[in-house]
Amino acid sequence: MPVATENRQKIKEIVCDILELEEDEVSDTSLFREDHDADSLRAIEILASLEKEFKVVIDQSELARMVNLQGVYEVVAESTGR
Repeated sequence: MPVATENRQKIKEIVCDILELEEDEVSDTSLFREDHDADSLRAIEILASLEKEFKVVIDQSELARMVNLQGVYEVVAESTGR
């Protein structure tokens, strides 16, 4: 189930803010850790921010899928049902 366009934009804003990157520096498939030097603390920060923004609970086991924007979009879509 795809994420709505406005949600995709908000997710990208959250990720870029936490990783301290410009939006044009991050593609849907660029890897947070390998391409952008993100560490596990930043990954947890992204997860917590997404939970707050979308008012959902995301299991920490989903961090394994949240390696790039595409993975984050999928996890959020499943968590929100949209």
